[in-house]
Amino acid sequence: MAHGSRYKVALRRRREGKTDYGARLKLIALDKHRLVVRVTGNHTTAQIVDVELSGDQTVVSAHSQELKNMGWLASGKNTSAAYLTGYLCGKKAVKEGINAAVMDIGLQSSTKGSRVYAVLKGAIDAGLEIPYKDVVLPDEDRVKGEHIVQYAKSLDKADMEKKFSQYLEKGLSPLEIPDHFQTIKEKIEKEVS
Repeated sequence: MAHGSRYKVALRRRREGKTDYGARLKLIALDKHRLVVRVTGNHTTAQIVDVELSGDQTVVSAHSQELKNMGWLASGKNTSAAYLTGYLCGKKAVKEGINAAVMDIGLQSSTKGSRVYAVLKGAIDAGLEIPYKDVVLPDEDRVKGEHIVQYAKSLDKADMEKKFSQYLEKGLSPLEIPDHFQTIKEKIEKEVS
């Protein structure tokens, strides 16, 4: 470790790898609402956050666990669940009178077509205006779960039951995911609007 009279210890959250203060200052300087997206191993969280002198204030929040309360039977960590979480957050924000925001992905790496950008696509489809480039958004088929259907069709029955055992335990066939996705999206539309 460096030491001496000119050495300055970094801020605690920077040392812990939790905050990139340079990126945060740029976002704060925009003086707009932020769509804060955090993706964990099992869940996705989307929040609309405002900066206050007393600290960040969360105005609207959506969590992939809320989808389960609406009847979502698939995993909370897939691209479809991330899209629906963003869609739910976007609908809540529009209902609160928030029409625009900027994306804040924190320290997560920016990967084209990832769950982070599925949340962005959901929020945009819900009516929020967020600056973005088209190349980062996932394909519509991937968001709806069509790739899962294609994969499930390529397996024989025994392999499908083994690979998709958690879905089947909950009563959802992997071949029904696009229809189930559309049902939950319509339910969000009815309940939040």
